[in-house]
Amino acid sequence: MNLPIRRYWNLLISYLQPQHRRALLLAALLLTNIGLRLLSPQIMRFFIDTALAGGAQRQLLQAALLFLGVAFAGQALTVVTNYLSEQVGWTATNRLRFDLVAHCLHLDLTFHKVHTPGELLERIDGDVEKLANFFTQFVINILSNGLLLIGVLLLLFLEDWRIGGGLTLFALVALLLLVRLQSRAIPQWDKLRQLTAEFYGFLGEQLTSTEDIRANGAQDYVLQRFYQFLRGWLPVQTQANLAGYIMSMASNALFALGTLITYSLGGTLGRNGALSIGTVYLLVRYTDLLRMPILQIRNQLTDLQQAEASIDRVERLLHTASKLPEGGDERLPAGPLAVNFQQVAFSYDGAETVLRDLSFQLAPGRVLGLLGRTGSGKSTIARLLLRLYDPSSGELYVGDVQPSKANLQELRQRVGLVTQDVQLFQASVRDNLSFFNPAISDAQMLTVLDDLELTAWLNALPAGLDTELTAGGGGLSAGQAQLLAFARIFLMDPGLVILDEASSRLDPATQQLIERAVSKLLQNRTAILIAHRLETVQRADDILILDSGQIVEQGARLALAADPISHFYHLLQVGLTEVLA
Repeated sequence: MNLPIRRYWNLLISYLQPQHRRALLLAALLLTNIGLRLLSPQIMRFFIDTALAGGAQRQLLQAALLFLGVAFAGQALTVVTNYLSEQVGWTATNRLRFDLVAHCLHLDLTFHKVHTPGELLERIDGDVEKLANFFTQFVINILSNGLLLIGVLLLLFLEDWRIGGGLTLFALVALLLLVRLQSRAIPQWDKLRQLTAEFYGFLGEQLTSTEDIRANGAQDYVLQRFYQFLRGWLPVQTQANLAGYIMSMASNALFALGTLITYSLGGTLGRNGALSIGTVYLLVRYTDLLRMPILQIRNQLTDLQQAEASIDRVERLLHTASKLPEGGDERLPAGPLAVNFQQVAFSYDGAETVLRDLSFQLAPGRVLGLLGRTGSGKSTIARLLLRLYDPSSGELYVGDVQPSKANLQELRQRVGLVTQDVQLFQASVRDNLSFFNPAISDAQMLTVLDDLELTAWLNALPAGLDTELTAGGGGLSAGQAQLLAFARIFLMDPGLVILDEASSRLDPATQQLIERAVSKLLQNRTAILIAHRLETVQRADDILILDSGQIVEQGARLALAADPISHFYHLLQVGLTEVLA
């Protein structure tokens, strides 16, 4: 078995094996349908010859009823077969989509920085969609249409070897010619599919950025790009359509030739008395039956060629390994968590170093104010603590446990992060608060919302916790979205809280609510506050100032604030925002 066939077979086995009973039933139904399609012309031949010979009406009536019964059974089997094949394909492709999504969610952020969401959507949906027919019907259709083709040709041989031989040669030539023509058309269809994907990706990006496009007067630019896509689309569409027309005309011409061969041979043998009129009809009908299996086999072989690229891309994605090795099973201690960085260095993809020889300690229950200009490495520290990345060198500990040796699920449960940009899902308030965790009760959510002074807001919603929020938090103010993010952290009850500039863009009234929420959140927890606002920094016990990934200054906040030569003292005099922005 060569490598491509083995790959196809392994993929089929992996996703069809759990439904092997359905697949076997589908094969049995298809084979039964083939038998009925071969039987139907035989019944009609008997009817025609019996009628011309003046046979009994009872025989004719029985033949007619049998013909109608076979036709009805064939149609019923076709409906059931189509339904069952869709079920098999839908189940298999959805399972593959699930595996791809789960795999992508477990890949490190380095992977997601390189691969855009649009590209991953094309892998998860576009390529899998191309495999739907491969899962559903490829093997079954190849086998069933192959058997139908063999069955028709065998019956033709039994009727007359000359007709059987002629139509066998015709079937082989037609199949080879159509496969060759279709293989030449595939590149045109691939170009069209690629251009279509690029166009809809562009269109989706522009529609989601409508507000920014209008605000910046970029409508003309967008329309120009839109026109360029349409202008480039036309020749590709024309070439693909032309390839389709050539295929259609070639198919019609070939099968017209096959019909001509049958009529010529059948007419000649019929005039010589070698064949009855019913047998001539049988030959014509069987010749017509050749069309469908030849076209189906051609289409399945073409689908296999098209599926090969999709299978390759899907397999590459499934075999992409995370750069973060699997975590261990060390448990984090209960209560506030200590933080310890020991000569930690880090760079994204081996590019410019973001953190350089970073060493500091944060005792359990202490609050660290982390300051620095944009790009100084503040957010990178948060990502390392959540183990979104591993350090390039050095060691770090959370509660005396290295993140790489901790249970990853527990680590991210015990380390809570709140950022400026709160991700809300198109789901209920309940699901947005609990992150779809059914173990969190409504009573817990209501208590937390009351602590955060959001009870009035919740009561104003049409369905309370069941109210559906739109993706991105449409309909919520920035402050409400931020407070919901705080509520999530309260429900997690972490031992370490990281606030990554979480209150830098709020109005004064909402800021007061956030400040009260922060005060409650920091009780009996270790915290790292990444902020530009003086009010937030003043609640810190310790200060650490970064510049270009290195520590400029660190120490107790009160001591640094009282030291006229400290960098922190200077920041307090001139204002944090002006210096650190």
